[in-house]
Amino acid sequence: MTDKKIRRRFCFKGHVQGVGFRYKMYYLAQKYNATGWVQNEFDGSVTSEVQGDEVSVDMILQALFNDRYIRIDDMETKALPLEENERGFAMRN
Repeated sequence: MTDKKIRRRFCFKGHVQGVGFRYKMYYLAQKYNATGWVQNEFDGSVTSEVQGDEVSVDMILQALFNDRYIRIDDMETKALPLEENERGFAMRN
């Protein structure tokens, strides 16, 4: 298991609003000790930045893709520099 930290911005498209996506991601971030944020967008997508070790970020994504209410049709990913002073995970409006 690696402890190398990464930070990624994700844009999720599909049936991702009105299905508890942000709450699920918040719960998963707590469970896997990740930091960052998640927010709904006006176009119906959800954007998130997640920072944590590679395995934890992957586990969060797997859980979202396997959720019975969420349907992710497309996901854009961008690598970002780490935010060293970030201490939590936030649900934004």
